[in-house]
Amino acid sequence: MKRALAFAILFNAAVYGATVAADSDRGAQLFQSLHCVECHAVNGRGGSIGPDLGRRIDRNFTPAALAATMWNHAPTMWSAMAQRNVQAGEVDQQDARDLFAFFYAARFFDKPGDAGRGKALFASKHCAECHGLTEAKLPAAKPVAQWESLGHPIVLIDRMWDHGATMRQQFAARNIPWPELSSQDLIDMLVYLRNLPAARGLPARFAINAGDEGRALFESKGCVKCHTGKLALEPRLKNKTLTDIAAAMWNHEPRMASPAPELTVEEMRQVVSYLWARQFFEDAGNPILGERVFTAKHCAGCHNNASSGAPRLPGTGGPFSAATMIAALWHHGPAMLARMQHENIAWPRFNVGDMSNLIAYLNAKDGTKQ
Repeated sequence: MKRALAFAILFNAAVYGATVAADSDRGAQLFQSLHCVECHAVNGRGGSIGPDLGRRIDRNFTPAALAATMWNHAPTMWSAMAQRNVQAGEVDQQDARDLFAFFYAARFFDKPGDAGRGKALFASKHCAECHGLTEAKLPAAKPVAQWESLGHPIVLIDRMWDHGATMRQQFAARNIPWPELSSQDLIDMLVYLRNLPAARGLPARFAINAGDEGRALFESKGCVKCHTGKLALEPRLKNKTLTDIAAAMWNHEPRMASPAPELTVEEMRQVVSYLWARQFFEDAGNPILGERVFTAKHCAGCHNNASSGAPRLPGTGGPFSAATMIAALWHHGPAMLARMQHENIAWPRFNVGDMSNLIAYLNAKDGTKQ
């Protein structure tokens, strides 16, 4: 079971192109320094004026969804900040990516699960045959009560990764087929294990620090040798959560062509972060629909009008992303809102599709011609 998340994210692997940097720890610091914490809490820590950003039950959000949510919320946010005499500070694209990483990491454990079903699965998937809850059943298998990894997903992933071969041997010795896991199976078992008395006090932490180190490890550990061409992972990762990928990787493990390379906890964190960022920050939209959004939401009134003083956006070929949109909103939004109010134009609101399609349109080098 544990190895699921480890393979999970290496299945997230061969997405080539420039490395995307994102750091959830920097995002946490920004959440404080930008005074977001005065209105919003994350998992119960912070203000109560706005919603707790760590207590969403869905984990299918995308960068475009976060950008749309922040854009729609901006006038209310600026008004609340003005009432409290809070200065907004500056946010650039890197800051926006770091904030996205922080939000994502903060919600890592919040997918709904059923502990009762997880308990039944822990038995039916044969996990309980080797892993006792408080007492060791096998010398090499720690009881769950001693799994420090339950409080730190990267450690959990690393343990699963490094012990996969041993688990395979145990299954073979007992004439047990490798147990298939769905994404929901994995969620339910983790909820069950984390709610055991010995595990309840463990802090939940999932840190993201994406950069060049993860990409270098993905290459040096040989992952790139398999995951290229027809086996490239990028097309398989669209609209997948980390848990979806985790379950898929667990199910794929027995069919791997060669033993998995060993990774330390720190190496696993770097690889996981790199792969997460390469998947998460790539969004797909329809530029033709985006052109309609650009017109309908009154963007064209300024950004296709040289006399407005606003920069021309369409046809420049980007690169635009959800992080770009947040940085632009933060820097130019208050002035934009004032001008729209002066001209009696309603502040534009976007759904997820609107934002995704708009970004695709802005990235098209010739408007909607690609």
